[in-house]
Amino acid sequence: MRLASVRVDGAEIPAVVEPARGVARVPELLPGFTGDIRTLLVEDRLAELGKAVESAADGLFVPEPSVTFGAPYRHPRMIWGIGLNYVDHAADLSEQVPEEPASFIKGDHTVIGPGEEIPIPPQSNRTTAEAELGLVIGRTCRNVSEADALDYVAGVTTVLDQTAEDILERNPRFLTRSKNFPGFFSFGPQIVPLSEVGDLASVEVSTVLDGAVHRSNTVARMRYSPQFLVSFHSAVMPLYPGDIISTGTPGAVHIRPGTVAECRIPGVGVLTNPVVQG
Repeated sequence: MRLASVRVDGAEIPAVVEPARGVARVPELLPGFTGDIRTLLVEDRLAELGKAVESAADGLFVPEPSVTFGAPYRHPRMIWGIGLNYVDHAADLSEQVPEEPASFIKGDHTVIGPGEEIPIPPQSNRTTAEAELGLVIGRTCRNVSEADALDYVAGVTTVLDQTAEDILERNPRFLTRSKNFPGFFSFGPQIVPLSEVGDLASVEVSTVLDGAVHRSNTVARMRYSPQFLVSFHSAVMPLYPGDIISTGTPGAVHIRPGTVAECRIPGVGVLTNPVVQG
């Protein structure tokens, strides 16, 4: 059971996606529910939702191509980003992978969904887009072991993480500013449970620009694995349902107004966003 949001008359309605059946709206499966996908995680209602999906009539489902997906939810409590996590990407930049995860935080004002525009801020002359695998936390965790870490992950999703690269290059202490312009974090269209993904290490992440693959790599080539990242950051602070860890990119690509950035992860999804001048 995949989690998503669909756009209906200007609103975003939480939904589930069953590849064999289609898309159904959560309020029709759980009458009286008024929250978003993050609410389902916070209220620990995924098991209840799963039972509702199993018993739901096929008439509640519509074909996936007939809907327009939005961001799965708009207000994650916390977004952790990870820099230079792929060994090959660090080598491309003639940099060393840090001895500990190089993490940073993004605000929810950066969130956009599939198909929405990435605005290049007027303060930047060189902005990049970075395709990444996102981990969505499903249960509160604190000081969890690496062995148990994935038990706290509700699923994975496609991410495009943007950086005002020229601002960052002026001074590495400008990282927060360079990462936090509006539209600098796109995710979705779906959150896919780990049970559907299979071997996480073999998952391939690709940064794509205007339909051409710029760089691809597998999760196995990360310096710090998804389970390590969850464990490490849960030792820094509690991780709560709906928090997102964006695990790093195999390669960043310069984007300009008129181009289209894309994250492709087979078995997880394709996320596409056009680029405009802000």
